[in-house]
Amino acid sequence: MQADIQAQIEGRLVMVGFGSVGQGVLPLIRRHVAVDRDRITIFTAQDRGRDVAQACGVRDFRVQPLTPQTYEGHLEPLLGKGAFLLNLSYDVDSVALIELCHRLGVPYLDSCIEPWAGGYFDSLLTPTQRSNYGQRELALAVNRGHWPHRPACVVTHGMNPGLISHFTKRALLNMASDLGLRHPVPAQREDWARLSMSLGVRVIHDAERDFQRSAHPKEPGEFVNTWSTGAFVGEGSQPAELGWGTHEKALPACGRRHATGGQAAIYLERPGVSVRVRSWTPLQGPYHGFLITHSESISIADYLTLREGARVVYRPTVHYAYHPCDDAVMSIFEYCGNGYVLQPRSRLLCFAYQPGQLFSRE
Repeated sequence: MQADIQAQIEGRLVMVGFGSVGQGVLPLIRRHVAVDRDRITIFTAQDRGRDVAQACGVRDFRVQPLTPQTYEGHLEPLLGKGAFLLNLSYDVDSVALIELCHRLGVPYLDSCIEPWAGGYFDSLLTPTQRSNYGQRELALAVNRGHWPHRPACVVTHGMNPGLISHFTKRALLNMASDLGLRHPVPAQREDWARLSMSLGVRVIHDAERDFQRSAHPKEPGEFVNTWSTGAFVGEGSQPAELGWGTHEKALPACGRRHATGGQAAIYLERPGVSVRVRSWTPLQGPYHGFLITHSESISIADYLTLREGARVVYRPTVHYAYHPCDDAVMSIFEYCGNGYVLQPRSRLLCFAYQPGQLFSRE
């Protein structure tokens, strides 16, 4: 494999989860990160993706789902000096892994904050406890704790949430330039908030339109998606959430504020897959998407909050406007129409990795 090394992991790389994201990122890790293939361990709940791992030279592929009872026993022996934990799973409690890494002094990275299996659907939990807002508050609380080590810990940093936060900063700079405003590149969080306020930004849409199509249309009783069905259904069944701007005059119907935390966001007493929002993307133009909860809706709104003392003087409204592939839209309609009971079958539209080529594997 041709390498373009830009980083190095001296110890073991432990990957938790190996679905669509994990299978997509492993070839990039092998290309850009100096880590011996014999020091890469993958934990996954399913055998799917073993061929991708083997094509990348990874032999330590363990079909061992992590649970509240087993995760420490599986992970701790591997997380020694120089190790790195990459969490790309769902149904594995992110905060539990963050606490473990803080205790061991191991750097941590994930693409979203997840609870243990069933956490998104547990009727005994409050809407806040089932929300991304609540999960984020738990992660922030870990960081405020007293630890003998304080390793690097980056949460919810995939494409979106994650990279889209960098795109937001770039967009603010582009807007300032287009409007002829001479503004230095902000150096501090408060400076970014002041720039956003000076530009008059009120609403930020994290807009996504998936155009992927299958040669085999969705069938009745089947949920079709281009990435994890379980994770999508999980986040779509959470309360719809959005960062709530200071310009907003009243809460929307069934809108509620959280009782605790930083108050950068609100939630609706409806699952995200039942809420439609109008947005726009360059290729699609105007479209209707789903107001699915996403961590960047909360973190961007929080990051761009400007305070004077204890008073919030500026914050934009931020939300995700997601139009999945057309087969997934039909799957959502069927799922909702069936009383939010998941279809008995699922199918992923994805590609299998082989050096030098891609081929369809539905």
